Amino acid sequence: MNLTRRAFVASGATALGLSAASAQAGTLEFASLLLDREPFPVQDPSTIEIGEEFRRQLVQYSTDERVGTVIVDPSNHFLYLVMEAGMALRYGVGVGREGFEWKGASRVARKAKWPTWTPPLSMIKRQPELAIYATGMAGGPDNPMGARALYLYDGPVDTLYRIHGTHEPWSIGTSMSSGCIRMLNYEVIDLYRRVPVGARVVVL
Repeated sequence: MNLTRRAFVASGATALGLSAASAQAGTLEFASLLLDREPFPVQDPSTIEIGEEFRRQLVQYSTDERVGTVIVDPSNHFLYLVMEAGMALRYGVGVGREGFEWKGASRVARKAKWPTWTPPLSMIKRQPELAIYATGMAGGPDNPMGARALYLYDGPVDTLYRIHGTHEPWSIGTSMSSGCIRMLNYEVIDLYRRVPVGARVVVL
């Protein structure tokens, strides 16, 4: 079921937006109401060429996980935000390429808007040209982390995996990252406002 435009405005009044009614989130309405408030440009959703299955949709979804849990299905390149009444918000994502896959449970330990990107040492060893960003690349439209980031921890330990935006919208629906879960910028902005620190994240 596609998301309707009108009810999205009403859903903004709900802090977590986890009820099925409040989840009727209009992609274009969201863009026009909120994206123009961002400090950097966010690509107009209507200009992004991806399969319709990878656009945000309210779908039926059966799971034993509680409402508010984020579930990532790497095989199908979907991320689900569990809602009430057997429903979920489904987003298209890009995931880890061969050799960089992972699965398990973690939690959102912190969140950031237009985050700094600091490539881990293992990535710099593989790609020495990234050494110039060893102390961090400031947030902005060219930053690989995109408009938002959710930082995933296993207890007190940083997994170094993130759910974040991307400046490469064509990568959604593919397996080509170094393990992080990437989303379209306007979609990760939506997820960011719905998912609180402490939320459970399960990668299948």
